[in-house]
Amino acid sequence: MAFLAKRRNHAVYTNPPVLQGRVADIHITEHGSNWLWAVFSLFGLGTLILFFLSFRRPYSHRVFFFILTLVFFVSTLDYYALASNLGFAPIPVEFHRSRHTVAGNVRQIWYARYIDWFITWPLLITALLLTARAGWPRVLFSIVLTWITVVTWLAGALTPTVYKWGWYAFGLLALFVTSFLLLVPGRRHAAALGSSIGKTYSTATTLFVFLWMLYPIAWGVSEGGNVIAPDSEMIFYGVLDLVLKLGLAALLLYGHRNIDPEKLGLYFRDPTDTRTAAARERKNGHTPAV
Repeated sequence: MAFLAKRRNHAVYTNPPVLQGRVADIHITEHGSNWLWAVFSLFGLGTLILFFLSFRRPYSHRVFFFILTLVFFVSTLDYYALASNLGFAPIPVEFHRSRHTVAGNVRQIWYARYIDWFITWPLLITALLLTARAGWPRVLFSIVLTWITVVTWLAGALTPTVYKWGWYAFGLLALFVTSFLLLVPGRRHAAALGSSIGKTYSTATTLFVFLWMLYPIAWGVSEGGNVIAPDSEMIFYGVLDLVLKLGLAALLLYGHRNIDPEKLGLYFRDPTDTRTAAARERKNGHTPAV
């Protein structure tokens, strides 16, 4: 039993829910931290797997592996902060509840989560739009809209008054516009490139948008409405993050296994492979220089 006691997770005790003298009386427990460490481990393992699998693919086929590796690595860092009970701010709640799990005046709000989203959501959207061979203006527009969603929701989470819902509405509007761009013009572009590309894009985008629409619900019952306990909040967001990122990685990488990156305008020549350069010269009707 002494051995088991030593193996306990002490993160929430080593890093208590206190910042600059302000105590968050609505906070995660050891059980919530245990769950977060499990999610951290899954994302960390996924990062290593994707990174090493990328070297089993030709140089020109690695772009999606690299994008998704970054997504998993950033999520690993995020969940390290969350599991360690770091990266939060104590914010007074707008709604006071009587249930003991959410009773209190100050709730932990994790800004580390929003840093994750600020980086990983645009990367995922970029991977989707590259699959559809969307133009860079549309890609950049979608990325900035996604940043607006993340920043406004963070502003709302840090706002202790009813004005938080104004920030929430702005972010929701940006999310809806981005989802429209992915589902309508994006799907049309992908379908024009062939059935294989169209199916890969449509399947991955449908999953992404469906799960993405659940994030506003999670926000509304946690940071926004103080309805569910922080431990439940972590489970809600953790499941969403795992299914969204793992599912999208699986669908994109499986779908791209037989898609020529050149068809998407994504050819990247390995400068160390002279055979590749010579083959392309012959393909274009030129005789490679000796």
